[in-house]
Amino acid sequence: MAYIEGFVAAVPRANKEAYRKHAEGAWPYFKKLGATRMVENWGDDVPDGKVTDFKGAVKAKSDEDVVFSWIEYPDKATRDKANQQMMSDPAMQDMSDMPFDGKRMIFAGFEPIIDDGKRGSIGYVDGCVIPVPAGNKQAYVANSKEKAALLKKCGATRVVDAWADDVPDGTVTDYKGAVKASAGEKIVYSWVEWPSKEARDKGWEAASKDPSMQPSNLPFDGKRMIYGGFAPLLDA
Repeated sequence: MAYIEGFVAAVPRANKEAYRKHAEGAWPYFKKLGATRMVENWGDDVPDGKVTDFKGAVKAKSDEDVVFSWIEYPDKATRDKANQQMMSDPAMQDMSDMPFDGKRMIFAGFEPIIDDGKRGSIGYVDGCVIPVPAGNKQAYVANSKEKAALLKKCGATRVVDAWADDVPDGTVTDYKGAVKASAGEKIVYSWVEWPSKEARDKGWEAASKDPSMQPSNLPFDGKRMIYGGFAPLLDA
């Protein structure tokens, strides 16, 4: 996996099936443009935060749930070309039939720095967005490798951390605002794949006892990290 387009959106709860069908119908289009995988995950265990959280990131309303999704491309060039083609496609300009408010969706391009594990059937996903000081990149990678090894030992099947590459400023919402990033910080888009929610709950219970998971050992401000558990809605 060489490049990630990561998304977070707020979708009306009543539109869950409409959203799934919308994403399913969009996959052939993205695949034609070179995408190798598209994964959509519906909010299941998304906590309220004291400083930041996923709901605030996309200004989710009380009747909306958060969707955490990504598209995998073989490389950045393929992703950039795909986006250029989409921007010039009249069919992609009409957002009136989308089952959610596209203006509040946040999206960006990320380069994987950790991809530990193999693609397989996803039973549950933990998603995170993290503000990391640019100067702490190597420290973050080292910490992430240690974390990935531990989580796999505790039952995870794949751990991915992707570093900010093309993160636009939004007019309503964006990744930087989602985690209150400062000018010297970069955004990390991260997820953990599990075989099931039960495996995830047991895995985190075991992993949380490890010293490497303690806040004092993190090379970033954990209070501004947003995270949540998501149930797979589409894996194409």
